[in-house]
Formats: sequence, C-alpha cells, structure tokens
Amino acid sequence: MKSTTLRLSKSGRTVALRDYGAGDPVVLVHGVGMQSAAWGPQIDALAKDYRVIAVDMPGHGGSDPLPEGSSLTDYVAWCSQVIEELGLGPVALVGHSMGARIAAGFAIEHPSSVTRVALLNGVFKRNSAARNAVIARASTLRDGEIDLKTPLDRWFGDSAVDQAARNQVAGWLSDVNLEGYATAYTAFAHGDATYADRISEIECPFLALTADGDQNSTPEMSRAMAALAKNGRAVVIRGHRHMVNLTAADEVNTHLLDWLHAPVSQKELQ
Repeated sequence: MKSTTLRLSKSGRTVALRDYGAGDPVVLVHGVGMQSAAWGPQIDALAKDYRVIAVDMPGHGGSDPLPEGSSLTDYVAWCSQVIEELGLGPVALVGHSMGARIAAGFAIEHPSSVTRVALLNGVFKRNSAARNAVIARASTLRDGEIDLKTPLDRWFGDSAVDQAARNQVAGWLSDVNLEGYATAYTAFAHGDATYADRISEIECPFLALTADGDQNSTPEMSRAMAALAKNGRAVVIRGHRHMVNLTAADEVNTHLLDWLHAPVSQKELQ
C-alpha cells in the first residue's frame, strides 16, 4: 500500500491518501473523526481488481483542514478538486457516514465524473430530535470538548470483533485534529437538507448499505434513498452497527464487489 500526498493546485491544500492496486478507479471517503486507514479491509479486497484511492478528509489524518464554517458543499467541492487533480476520469465513489454525504453530493453535482456511488451508513432526513442532538454535539466540539466514549458505545457492540474494531477507532479518534473534526462534524450536522431532495437525480448504480443496529443511519434511511435513486439498491447487514465496514468487512466487501460488477445500464433490484 502506498501512502502519499497531493497538493491541490486551486487551493494549495495538502491531501493525504492511500493509493493501491490497478484498474478502474475506486475512491473511498471516510467519516468524521476517522482517517483513510479505516478502509483497510476494503482496500485489501478491492485492490485485487481495481485502483483504490482512500483519502484523508480535510482536517483528518494528514490532510489540511477546510476553514471553520465550511459547509457540506465545500467538502463536495474539495472532493471534486481531489479527483480532478488525480486525473482519474470518472470514478466509482464510496463514502461512509459524512463521506456518504460527500459522495452523494458529488454524484449529484458532477454526474459525468462518477460511474457509480455507494453510501455506507448514510444519513437521510433525520427527524427533528435526531437533528437537534447532532447539532448539539457539533456545538460541544466547537467549544473544544471531545467525548470519545459516547460515539464508541453507539458504534460498537460487545463481540470480540466489535471490541477489536473499537480499539482501532478509539485510536483514530484520539489522534484527530479537534479543529478539523469540529468543522467537519458541524458541516455533517447541518447538511441534512443540502442534497436530500436531489437523490432522484442520481442515475448511476447506487448502493445504500447500513446495519440494522445503526441508530442514526437507519435501514429505513438507506431504503428510502435507494428507492429515490433511478438505479438504486439497499442492503442491510444484520447484527452490526455504525462501523459495519470494519465489523462485517467480508459481507460489506461482497456487496461492494457486486455493486462494482453491475452493468451501469442495469436497473438493480430492490
């Protein structure tokens, strides 16, 4: 696996990424508080047949942050700059959580630059209570307070696999740049309405995958998004929570490979 950096010509910001394999390009965008290493199981599986590029989101890992107050559309523009700078042409794009919001926005804003899009544990049209709770958490982060235990308890169960993944994720959260984390989380918290009513514009093969134990990225959300997309499919992994790409990696990888192999023109079954 090759770790490298890219300097964006338009902004001068540095982007850290992992670039591995050869073939059609697949770009992976992680969630808030994580880094590209969180895609380890997917890189191992997909890079056998594809060129896989996992990027560190702004303010995470080795990537420069976006300015405080940046919105979801700014993160989508950043993603567009990265893909353009890499000279990849149209890409398959996978996002997890906040990365899923970025991936959906990119597919909507730049349809000719994406061959297919997968949203893992994506959020869609939260109710007011859930929306207020996440906005409150964003405010706490901006005040310089970080609570690791609460999200970890929400994201992981008690199994040995969950606990091993929890330890990995705890390390990444502990290392995160608080300013970059707070900026991204605030964009995530306030991004509910940005692209929600435009999912129907996505025409490429669309996968919405989540876990039945994910309280915030619920199966109902994934099914609703898949129903709106013109070529959508929803998948729900049983017995897991938010970090399903780590705790049920083999199942997730199987579904990602099915999605990658599906003809672009084929209407995927619900």
